Formats: sequence, C-alpha cells, structure tokens
Amino acid sequence: MSYLPNTLNSYWLWREVSSKLGVSNPAYKYWKSTPNLKLNNKYLFIQKNTLPQKHQHIENILTDLSGHLPIKYASDRLHVSEHIFSYDRMKLHGEFEYKFVEDVKFVNIKKFFVEFGIKVNKNSIIQLGKIKDLEITSNSTFYNLKNEYGLVVYE
Repeated sequence: MSYLPNTLNSYWLWREVSSKLGVSNPAYKYWKSTPNLKLNNKYLFIQKNTLPQKHQHIENILTDLSGHLPIKYASDRLHVSEHIFSYDRMKLHGEFEYKFVEDVKFVNIKKFFVEFGIKVNKNSIIQLGKIKDLEITSNSTFYNLKNEYGLVVYE
C-alpha cells in the first residue's frame, strides 16, 4: 500500500485524546515517551500505544484514523482545492468517504486509493484535478478517475 494513506495508521487525534481525558492542550509535551506528529502546523496526533500508563484506558474508545487524513492536509498533498472534500456539488465529493472527529473532517484516502489502484511512493508528488489541467510526463503515472478527473503521480 502507498505511504500517504497510511500516515495516521498508528496515531490518535490529540484533540480527541485531550477531550476524553480532560487534560490541558499542552499536556502531551510532558509525556516524553509519547511521540507526536504534526500535520499542516494545525493537526496534532499522538502515537498509539504510547500514552502514559494512567491514561491507557481510553485507547479502546478513541477513533481509529487508519487510512484517513484531515481534508486540509489531504488537499495539500494532492495539490487540489479543499473544496473537493467540502461541498456535495463538487463532482468527486461522492467518491470519498468522510468522518468527523472532534469537529475535524477526515477523508478516507486509503479506500479511494485502493478503489482506483493508485500506488504512491513516499517522496512522490501527487496531483488530482481535471484531466485537461494535469501535466502528464514520461516519469509520471496517470490514473483516469471519474467525471473528467484524473490523478498523476510524479516519481
């Protein structure tokens, strides 16, 4: 499976963790054995199975984000407007599955990539858009999607 859809497979959304525990926002900074990941300088995630022992009891009620990405981060990585994930009238909106966690909208990128057979290496550049707007080069892989849209992976 491609790297991008697996970004959050081993992470919890910090906003959900802090809400369920009732701890202050910067509490994670004092948990030295709990690695974190920040996306877009906006979303903070805490690695699974590394919460301090007294807080591990909440892990079974946290939302699994495997295959999901926040829509802002996904739009940045796919070089496409965030509107594609935000509005029903966008032609590809219905091709994605969504979930909300603590008012953060996530898109299931893994399911989308699997359905269209898209493979992406860690350092690849991905562009999603209307076929007429995409630049297809000799060192890229083109995926024809639906409704005049395509995706190009530049190696």
